[in-house]
Amino acid sequence: MANFDQARALLREFKGDKYLHGLGVLPQIGGITAELGRRAALVRDDFPGADVFVGAIKESLAASGVEVLGEIAGARPNAPQEDLARITAQLTDLNPDVIVSFGGGSTIDATKAGEVLRTLGGDIEDYFGTGLVTQALASSAQGKRLTPHVAVQTAASSGAHLTKYSNITDLKTGQKKLIVDEAIVPSRSVFDYEVTYGAPPSLTADGALDGIAHSLEVLYGAVGKPYYAHMEKVARESIGLVVEYLPRVMENPQDAEGREALGLATDLGGYAIMLGGTNGGHLTSFSLVDVLSHGRACAIMNPYYTVFFAPAVQEPLKLVGKIYAGYTDADIDRLDGRELGVAVAEAMIAFEKRIGFPATLDEVPGFSEAHIERALTAAKNPQLKMKLENMPVPLTAEMVDEYMGPVLKAAKTGDLSLIKNVQ
Repeated sequence: MANFDQARALLREFKGDKYLHGLGVLPQIGGITAELGRRAALVRDDFPGADVFVGAIKESLAASGVEVLGEIAGARPNAPQEDLARITAQLTDLNPDVIVSFGGGSTIDATKAGEVLRTLGGDIEDYFGTGLVTQALASSAQGKRLTPHVAVQTAASSGAHLTKYSNITDLKTGQKKLIVDEAIVPSRSVFDYEVTYGAPPSLTADGALDGIAHSLEVLYGAVGKPYYAHMEKVARESIGLVVEYLPRVMENPQDAEGREALGLATDLGGYAIMLGGTNGGHLTSFSLVDVLSHGRACAIMNPYYTVFFAPAVQEPLKLVGKIYAGYTDADIDRLDGRELGVAVAEAMIAFEKRIGFPATLDEVPGFSEAHIERALTAAKNPQLKMKLENMPVPLTAEMVDEYMGPVLKAAKTGDLSLIKNVQ
């Protein structure tokens, strides 16, 4: 059983007083924003009921002496470059001294990247990779700084309000790329879990499985590293909360305890990706943006990467297998090697089927062999090499076709036997 108190304690350890979260906390946003600036740009999503929450934000800001200079429409799913360009231009016109974003991961990511472009200029391609924003700030002639950003999350999903990541998509090529930089971590973060009560089942499930992907992939990659024991604690609560509560919330969207559980779980997923990096599932998801939501793509891919990584991640697999114990008849304690990986993968797939997720890429409308080729090509791109390096079985670009290719073919058909393990 997952532990709410332990989850909250881990989040306090992660963010201290820089994170305001829980049920009914939105009216407190004015005070924390006023500490950072008095002239705000509000980047916001629009969804059923959003105006009520935006109204509460604006009322709190006004009460704390913060002027809203203007509202900017948020980004579409996957933060397309076209939306980034628009948001950048509007931020430039408003020239705020603090930015408040209210939205899901795509709007928060586009706000992060938009402020980078507003302050530093250049093309977004200049910043894809690790640490390039910090590098540009340090080398700027005037000692430039990014405008403080208060990120208000609306979906239990990406953890974008807590992290150093910004995912931006080129819709023409269907490829997502990533900025990874401590400089873009929001100055303050807010998540009122009550905002998620109206989220449709598909968005709820996609987001929750994205949270699992963050914790699972970082856990796999943490083997042998100094933070492994701590990452186990984060993963146990994060993955455990989703496996226990997501089926409940799918059946009853107004389940307050369940909604808080999913919020805590995905927040811990955000903590996970600040401790270590994601790898296989995320890397492949970047090439499936035209046919799958991010969380759904990661959820489909991770069981197959679990089999591929199995010989190198035995300890994590014992933990994960016990969390998914209700979805397998296998004796996790008695298995090892690839067999353990297969048993855990099958349990993960059974859970996904339980909540109505597809288990293979062939079940996804619009999926084709071209997506496999795109994913293999993208994996060799130096801008995404951190994902290859983060794998518990690290791959070089030269190894991608031989080893990642069979993983993708297995994910297409569901045939785990196609997956080759590196000897």
